[in-house]
Amino acid sequence: MNIRRTYLTPGPSELYFTVQDHIRAALRDQIPSISHRSATFQSIFRETRETLSELLDIPDNFHIFFTASATEIWERTIQNLVEEESYHLINGAFSSRFFKIAMELGRNPQKIMAPDGQVVDLEKIMLSETYELISITHNETSTGAMHTMKDLGVLRKAFPEQLIAVDAVSSIPCAPFDFNDFDSLYFSVQKAFGLPAGLGVWIVNDRCMAKAESMLMRKRSVGSYHSLPSLWAKALKDQTPETPNVLGIYLLGKVARDMITRGIKQIRNETGYKSAVIYNAVEGHPTVRPFVQKKENRSQTVIVLEVDGDVEELQGHLAKNGLVVGTGYGDYADKHIRIANFPAHSKEQFEMLADLLKDY
Repeated sequence: MNIRRTYLTPGPSELYFTVQDHIRAALRDQIPSISHRSATFQSIFRETRETLSELLDIPDNFHIFFTASATEIWERTIQNLVEEESYHLINGAFSSRFFKIAMELGRNPQKIMAPDGQVVDLEKIMLSETYELISITHNETSTGAMHTMKDLGVLRKAFPEQLIAVDAVSSIPCAPFDFNDFDSLYFSVQKAFGLPAGLGVWIVNDRCMAKAESMLMRKRSVGSYHSLPSLWAKALKDQTPETPNVLGIYLLGKVARDMITRGIKQIRNETGYKSAVIYNAVEGHPTVRPFVQKKENRSQTVIVLEVDGDVEELQGHLAKNGLVVGTGYGDYADKHIRIANFPAHSKEQFEMLADLLKDY
């Protein structure tokens, strides 16, 4: 007898429960075959943008663009928003990779690093006015270390002149971001939106647009087809510069609408409940414990547990019951498991997972 697997991996992850129906409808209506210059695509682009704005409460001075991935957005951010220097708060492998991309692009990035399983202490940040952009990863997918929303507000208040870019890859839409606290926010869809990989979403405000335009006027390179000016020129027509992931944009709009119908408050409340179920289950456990020690910095959406003994044995124990969890990242591959807690995952699945962890 084959047991249906539920993917609690931190991305790609379990598909949102309405995705299959939307894919069937898209194939029926031949959505993957339409021109990205057609009126049909313009309608899809406009609907997805408006629905995302409603779901995430995005202000009118922010603009939504579509890319191939969040990894691409790292590169585009440096190209469009940094002439000389950026500053990176690093609390894991992914925030570190963004810093390396800034180096590879020939800028002069600087960094402050937190120990693994922790976030940067904002009181230790000393910045000169020459830094144009500050990068912060709200929820580090590799370690499960999460900045509080208060941290974002503190950073904005302390550095009102610098552009602030927020990596929200594994936390949105589950986390309630205040768009007054930053200038750029980005994510990809294969995590908490429960969609197939292959689409990044970049949300920037007018300050970012002005910076890119000023660099362009001074003959500074801001990249090619996916520069902010080129993205904006096409977005005014509800289009993209290139042939995009039309199906991905279509599905994102449909799932965002489904989440509005479900209720974003309910989704966020359930996210908190499910994470509490797991953290409570391993409280005092003899061989499994949270990797992040400080409770306020424990991720709700990517729960990283440190395991004494054989990680593969624990994964096998869970897989026998249909629950597929992620391995640790990088150097922690044989020491951690990572558990995604996204809207596609039910409370009942997490209650079963908690029981299995207790019994292990």
